[in-house]
Amino acid sequence: MKRVTGIGGIFFKAKDAPALRAWYQQHLGIDVQPWGGASFTWADADGKPYAGTTVWNIAPATTKAYEPSQASFMVNYRVDDLLALVKVLREEGCNVLEKVDDSEYGKFAWVIDPEGNKVELWQPPAGG
Repeated sequence: MKRVTGIGGIFFKAKDAPALRAWYQQHLGIDVQPWGGASFTWADADGKPYAGTTVWNIAPATTKAYEPSQASFMVNYRVDDLLALVKVLREEGCNVLEKVDDSEYGKFAWVIDPEGNKVELWQPPAGG
């Protein structure tokens, strides 16, 4: 069984999220959207889009989205079969959170790594 197949997103907190977003937009050219981040479309060697995106997002330092972790970041990893992976991780004794989300954006689950970082696992919807 494949486990992680790629990075779906990078999420991190900032003391002054609007200012940091503006810095990234001005100095690194990231097309920051009103929701606080950007989506990078994957492309082949010819620059043609294919098979997905990677999300980049800066959240306010007060966000609760990364709890129970105390880290200022969270990485989202793409997976092929979320439910099978969650089952295996539990069998291996990993700290998998109980909640599994299933929405129009795909399936999501979370595991806490040995350092206490919250890791998001994401199975994109079919065709995503």
